[in-house]
Amino acid sequence: MWNRLCCLTLAIFGLAASSLSQIQPVSAYNGIGRPLRAHIHVPVGARGSCTIQLLAPVTAEVVDSKPIAGGDQDLAKLFPDLWTRKNPGLLYAQLVVEDRKVGPAIVLQPMLNPPVSRLKADGQTVEFVPDEDGPMYNGIRAYVDKHIVIETSMGNMEFQLRPDAAPNTAWTLMELVRGGLYRDTIFHRVVAKRKDGTPFVIQGGDPTGTGSGGPGFSYPLEDSRLSHDFGVISIARSTDPNTNGGQFFVCLSRAGTKHLDHHYAAFGQAVRGADVIRKIAAVPVGKEDRPLDPPKIKNARLVDAPPYGEGPKPLHD
Repeated sequence: MWNRLCCLTLAIFGLAASSLSQIQPVSAYNGIGRPLRAHIHVPVGARGSCTIQLLAPVTAEVVDSKPIAGGDQDLAKLFPDLWTRKNPGLLYAQLVVEDRKVGPAIVLQPMLNPPVSRLKADGQTVEFVPDEDGPMYNGIRAYVDKHIVIETSMGNMEFQLRPDAAPNTAWTLMELVRGGLYRDTIFHRVVAKRKDGTPFVIQGGDPTGTGSGGPGFSYPLEDSRLSHDFGVISIARSTDPNTNGGQFFVCLSRAGTKHLDHHYAAFGQAVRGADVIRKIAAVPVGKEDRPLDPPKIKNARLVDAPPYGEGPKPLHD
């Protein structure tokens, strides 16, 4: 009986296997103490046991694991401690069939009241002030793990998102990519080297191409735990730390960008396209580091991430 349940096919959903993630949350926002419903799509022909593993970010260490059947399931009922954790952190829910990870995981991001970012008296140093009532746990935002592919006139770059480091920034950028903000834009700023000779950044994402444009809204800076290093993608802003928008930059070296840690919200890491990053960094520039012939961003799109803990590793210099 268990195997028959586990072998539930995608046909009952009337959809092709290639068009579905293996775990699909019913709702992105799930209030605390309520059901966290998801559709479980077990691949055709599966014969062994099926489980859902809760995995820790970065290490992919198994935090918990429960047997599962295909169809509609309540993950909060399956893992009741999701609502009772004292210090809730982000987790990945991964389908495992016959001891093999199948499809992208879903991100289970705790919805916590964020600290407020502001500048100290020196006008440069950022500090984060926690909510006076503490990091209230409101529930879980659940969504399929994605990568961002940026198609440029010099080739493609692919970025693994790091919602464990900057959850709200990663979510916002996914929405901007999904909404088409970056289609037919340019890299308007290229700083191959700082004055001290260390490689710095390539910057794009402005729909106006001027360096002053954005998506029409801004949001607070997050205290990202992801270090700025080669291939790391982060959000540009003005002096005010709460002016994050849609412009992004890709780092060219740890030596040149380490001073940006905790002052800018790094939200992902390149897993493909090191050669493209370097090609863009090598274009001739004029005043204010503006490329004479700006590399173009033809499109940016979301693709399913590989099973969590698998797939290409982050690039290094």
